Amino acid sequence: MTSLDPESWPVTRAKQALRHQMTRHRQAFAASPVRAGAEEALCHRMVRGLRGMTGAGDCIALVWPLPGESDLHPVMQALHADGMCIVLPETPPRGQPLVFRRWRPECPMLPGRYGALHPDGPPMQPDVVCVPLLAFDRRGMRLGYGGGYYDRTLARLPRARTVGFGLSFQEVTCIPTGLYDVALPAIVTEREWIRCRGDGRTR
Repeated sequence: MTSLDPESWPVTRAKQALRHQMTRHRQAFAASPVRAGAEEALCHRMVRGLRGMTGAGDCIALVWPLPGESDLHPVMQALHADGMCIVLPETPPRGQPLVFRRWRPECPMLPGRYGALHPDGPPMQPDVVCVPLLAFDRRGMRLGYGGGYYDRTLARLPRARTVGFGLSFQEVTCIPTGLYDVALPAIVTEREWIRCRGDGRTR
């Protein structure tokens, strides 16, 4: 667990400092011999948990990994085989929400912004959105890359169920938060499925 005092700086500066810090930690972890096992355990836990909260025909938003991010291909393959619809995000210009496009194992992937790939498939609205985390805390507060894409997207999907995902080394004591930051209801890591309440406790 990484510590940072969010009260020592204004929120924006504190978030940026933590963002730099966690990016370095992730780069170091990418070369770690335990990475493969941790990602395998994360995928296994995600598949089991998502199967418990969804059914055949549900549309689940996952992500195509950026360098250093956890590879969710085993999750995509397993849930697709269960009959679920898998969508991946296309990153639009700044200021716009993500566009989720349907993924199938055989579909071509197209290059997008910031090095991300997205499927050459039709746009669809997800029932469940799995949110990538750069850092998180036990309240369900998250830190992303600073573009605000998921904040805007989730605001337009009020009925979608949301789950953050990451590895345990990405947990911090307290994410710096602003007035409009909203907690995730659940976060999954390779070690556990955290049911968050938004008040620093877990169920």
